[in-house]
Amino acid sequence: MDSLFANPKVFLLATLSGVLPAILWLWFWIHQEDSEKSEPRGLIFLSFLIGAITVLVAISLEKFSAGLIHNHSLQILTWASIEEILKLLAVCIVIFSTNEVERPIDYPMYFIAVALGFAALENVLFLIKPLSVEGTTIVGLITGNLRFLGSTLLHSIASGMIGSAIGLALWRSSFTKKIYLFMGLIAAISLHTVFNFFIIEGAGANFIQVFGFLWIVAIINILIFEKLKRMGRTEEVRPMH
Repeated sequence: MDSLFANPKVFLLATLSGVLPAILWLWFWIHQEDSEKSEPRGLIFLSFLIGAITVLVAISLEKFSAGLIHNHSLQILTWASIEEILKLLAVCIVIFSTNEVERPIDYPMYFIAVALGFAALENVLFLIKPLSVEGTTIVGLITGNLRFLGSTLLHSIASGMIGSAIGLALWRSSFTKKIYLFMGLIAAISLHTVFNFFIIEGAGANFIQVFGFLWIVAIINILIFEKLKRMGRTEEVRPMH
């Protein structure tokens, strides 16, 4: 950890470059929520922080799994699974410790807040090393390391899919809720795996195509958000817990 602070200038630049995009995305997704009753900003911020802390657990588990799994494709799938499951557990810590989560739209919002916190710290750690290399410019950094640009959007969309699935099943039977949760988790892991596979295998060469695909999924998520908001206005509120 000491190496993170060895060069304060590099640490500051990496922090700003990693955290600011996540905050901007958080602002964007918050404004997709129903303006009649927005989530408490303190709870959103707490979710963001918990998501960031989750990165440290993910790194440990991914290093451990790397020693057990030697197939490259299976390793990518395992890492995506670890990250999505950990973000799901982090959201559970938030939503089961408060009574604020009661509408369908609330669930994807907290999933996205946790995911963006995760992405923020992940991006900071990802940027530390290339920024520490003498002679590295911002232009060279961006063209040579495109993964971090799309990872912020990826994390928010993937986790948002799980939250949206829970929101859609909010007033259904317990069995149906579990099915929706499972499908949302599988969809998130699949999207995460595909993104990592094409970015890693293509070394960033196909970034524009992958980023475009992410935006298509993001638009679908926004449309689902509208459905969740309508559900919250027309249905009687019956919290999951």
